[in-house]
Amino acid sequence: MKRPEGFDPQARRPQPAAPTPPPRQPREPRQPREPQQPKQPRAEKAPRVAAHPEPDVRAATRALRKAERARKRFERGEVKRFTRRTRERRAVVTTTLVIVGVLVVLLGVAVFSPLLSLKQITVDGTSRVDKAEVLKAVDGQLGTPLALIDLARIENELSAFPLIRSFVTETVPPNTLVIHIVEREPVGVLATDTGFQLIDPAGVVVQTVATRPDNVPLIQVAGEAKTGDAAFESTVEVLLALPSDLLARVDSISASTKDDVTFELRGDRQRIVWGSVDESAKKARVLEVFLSTNNTKSFKEYDVSSPDAVVVSR
Repeated sequence: MKRPEGFDPQARRPQPAAPTPPPRQPREPRQPREPQQPKQPRAEKAPRVAAHPEPDVRAATRALRKAERARKRFERGEVKRFTRRTRERRAVVTTTLVIVGVLVVLLGVAVFSPLLSLKQITVDGTSRVDKAEVLKAVDGQLGTPLALIDLARIENELSAFPLIRSFVTETVPPNTLVIHIVEREPVGVLATDTGFQLIDPAGVVVQTVATRPDNVPLIQVAGEAKTGDAAFESTVEVLLALPSDLLARVDSISASTKDDVTFELRGDRQRIVWGSVDESAKKARVLEVFLSTNNTKSFKEYDVSSPDAVVVSR
């Protein structure tokens, strides 16, 4: 149901009556105030002391020591960082000086110590040379430190032996010297009034014998066989160019000039016309091919002076 406008349900309700205030009582007369006593001065209070705990002396000492150690570590690290290069250079210099000192000491011991002095000399490689004579020639070096052995003196002493072509010395610590000798080997034999002389490629007489050796070619040249003679040098060069199996078959070789070398083979006495020493290796190969065939025994002469056009004759 719609209520009319202006309708207020509170307006119709009866309002409660306001309570009646109690009657006012009369005020009592004021009593006179007693005179105030003078204030007593306050007693001064003692200053308050804050209650703090006793300090831990041991803990403080430990902390102080720890901080001191940390400071020292930091300082050492800084010193190392700034002095690293100096220390590295100092280490290199020290190491170098130590190495040099050790080398100087070892060198002094090797040079001047009697422990490394020469006490024994041995010789090997001799067959025609008298070993005792060689030892006698070089025994003046005994007692000399190995580092101070006079090799020039040894060379001068061994030069008195013509059969020694070359030699090599070897020091064997602590006190031995070994001399390895290479003797001269004969390449041919020369017939003389006093006998047969075995000579080496340099023309040095290796040995003189009364009878001719069978395994050495007989050299026949015009004039005296010596170093510098063209005919002799040509024969020697041809002998040295021959293969070992072909050289063993050579009975004699002759030349009057450097361009007319000829030699004869043992057995069938076949004559080989060699000519000059030019193309000796090629001539040797061609000659070996011809001599290896079966029908070559019927030929008495082979002319290989021109290896590209070999001439054979009966």
